[in-house]
Amino acid sequence: MREALADRTATRLGRERALALAPSMDGSLVRVALDRVEDALFGVSLSLGGITDVRSVIAGLSRGDMLTPQDVGSGLLEVANTLDAAMNLKLSVAAHSRGPLLLVAERIGAHLPLVRAVQEKIDPQGLVRDEASAKLRAVRRRLNPLREEIRSRLTSLMDRHAEALQDRLVTIRRERYVIPIKANMEASVPGIVVDSSASSQTVFMEPASVVPLNNELARLLLDEEYEVARILFELSRAVSEEPGLLGTLEAVAELDLVAAKAALAREWRLTRPVEAEAGEFEVLGMRHPFIEGCVENDLRLSDEHKLLLITGPNMGGKTVTLKTLGLVTLMHQAGLYVPAAKARLPIVDDVLADVGDEQSIEASLSTFAGHLKNLAVILAEAGPRTLVLIDELGSGTDPEEGAALSQAVIECLLEREARGVVTSHLSPLKSFAAHREDVRNASMGFDLERLAPTYKLNVGQPGRSYALAIAGRLGFPKGVLARARDVLGPQGLSVEQLLISLEQERERLERDAGAAREARVTAERDAQAARSRLETLERERDAYLQDARQRAEGVYRDAFEQVRHLKTRARESDAERPRVLNELRELRAAAQRERPQMSAVQRDPEPLQPGVTVDVPGYGATGTVLELRGDDVIVQMGLLKVTLKRREVRSRRSNGAAVKVTYSTAPRAFTKELNLRGAHVEEAIEEVRGFITEAAALKESPVRILHGKGEGVLRRLIRDYLKSDRRVESFHDANPNDGGHGVTIAHLKA
Repeated sequence: MREALADRTATRLGRERALALAPSMDGSLVRVALDRVEDALFGVSLSLGGITDVRSVIAGLSRGDMLTPQDVGSGLLEVANTLDAAMNLKLSVAAHSRGPLLLVAERIGAHLPLVRAVQEKIDPQGLVRDEASAKLRAVRRRLNPLREEIRSRLTSLMDRHAEALQDRLVTIRRERYVIPIKANMEASVPGIVVDSSASSQTVFMEPASVVPLNNELARLLLDEEYEVARILFELSRAVSEEPGLLGTLEAVAELDLVAAKAALAREWRLTRPVEAEAGEFEVLGMRHPFIEGCVENDLRLSDEHKLLLITGPNMGGKTVTLKTLGLVTLMHQAGLYVPAAKARLPIVDDVLADVGDEQSIEASLSTFAGHLKNLAVILAEAGPRTLVLIDELGSGTDPEEGAALSQAVIECLLEREARGVVTSHLSPLKSFAAHREDVRNASMGFDLERLAPTYKLNVGQPGRSYALAIAGRLGFPKGVLARARDVLGPQGLSVEQLLISLEQERERLERDAGAAREARVTAERDAQAARSRLETLERERDAYLQDARQRAEGVYRDAFEQVRHLKTRARESDAERPRVLNELRELRAAAQRERPQMSAVQRDPEPLQPGVTVDVPGYGATGTVLELRGDDVIVQMGLLKVTLKRREVRSRRSNGAAVKVTYSTAPRAFTKELNLRGAHVEEAIEEVRGFITEAAALKESPVRILHGKGEGVLRRLIRDYLKSDRRVESFHDANPNDGGHGVTIAHLKA
């Protein structure tokens, strides 16, 4: 896992961190590490381009190692570019981080002055720029013209002494400009012999006329070398004295490691584990990250089930399952996302494992002895905050003794409150686990048809070895198989049969669960279709209501305009008032005829008693029972108290429940009282609107609106409407002896 992480780092700094990664037992540090990975996954894109490991360069510059000026310049430039990239990385984190990576990025120092100084004085090839200092600029401005002057003078000399030339060229020997002269003609050219060829046939002559120029060139070169050395020395000293340099590199290494963790999480589809209470392990969809196409399994350990005993055939995945749990636990505590769909993991102090063959010739240990040595250490160290992983417990020795020793080991681990996974082939351990509540049996699936493991962990069921079944499928002699069953004995066969029946029951339950899941999916799909249909119907209903509302508003506006026009006519002329009244009545009658008939639920009438509302057909009115006197009933109808026979009144509901209300559409004289007892709210408001319109047109005020007491709902809604009608000046309850708060008196504006 460390190697996989190191392969995804961008720098040697990060690679060293990855290879040195270790689990932590500090839960707060683990949470911080996971927060940083999450920040890199969903917040900051950590780009470490341009950053290299410059620790050796810094150390060499600090020591003053003997290097060429170009090597020193290249080293300085590498340091500057790395610091520049690190500061850009810090800005990126500051701009996009959700918080966790900010503390890391803040450790990157402010190295801008050093970076600028180096980049301004060293060119991309690692050479000191001419502009590095005024003196260096002046020296280099003189050097090139001087070289051209020397070449020009030597060219003229070659023209004059062409017969003495070995070759027509200007070259440099011992840092002096010279020309090649034939050895036997060196006397013909006055000057100094600087060098000769390997064959001694050619001498390299510095003519006397260019000696002063060569001398000046040598002096300028010395000045240049000195100035370059001085500049490089000052820059090297600035690097060695730069504060926070190592802290910056450490922060870069940490960010590189976080970027590698995030890359690993994306590529391997890892998920963030959640820290659980001590001893609580829940890993769903767990898979080994290094096995292609690994089958996912679920595994749980808790106070109730501390240990899991996995049995089953070889090569079935027991060891892989055991190793995966250990790896997932360590990855979590190393601040890594884990290969699982969901993981709740505690912080453990130790992962104690005995996996593999511990045989050692040098130590004179057999396989069994090697296991015992490991088990002794595990039993000594096991505790509530440890994860124990034991592979093939009890193997390598006599099965009966191995089973006895294995059971004792498991009991000791349970006494120490350890959590863990144990794999074994021993049948007595299966029975032991079946009788312990804190140990769960589990097995790895096997397909007898294909003679191949399924690698699926089945918790709650011990595994079979399948030895006899596999032998039979492979054509083993029937006599040998029969003898094996005899040797196994009835108890062994009954255990095997029990396991077979358990397997069949599990398969049946899985089929039933699958059918239930399909049924649930179908039901959810049907429910979704029903919801969609309901939404469609609701949209259609809303559209119809909106259309009806718009049409009703149009009808209301037309009616309102007619009423307003009639009201104007009535004001302008008293002679018009009778005609206006007739037209209003006709308008009201037409509205009554066009109103949809509302069906009402018939309710049983209330028995006659004081306070009950009754209809009085003989008077065409409604009243309230005041008193019962034998067969006589005293009824309050408006301002009148009338004594009637019981047969002359009809009881009705007093709580506003739906009853049939008959409205007369025949022309009638305007009455200043509107009886709304028992009317629906919508009908009542419409009646009040028409009543107020007619009263205002006829200049009738005040008017009475009889709504009853009941629960007060109709009274409140009617008064809400009166507040909104500009034609109403005020309203109040009737006098107590005239209906009280069961009647509203409305005064209209003059």
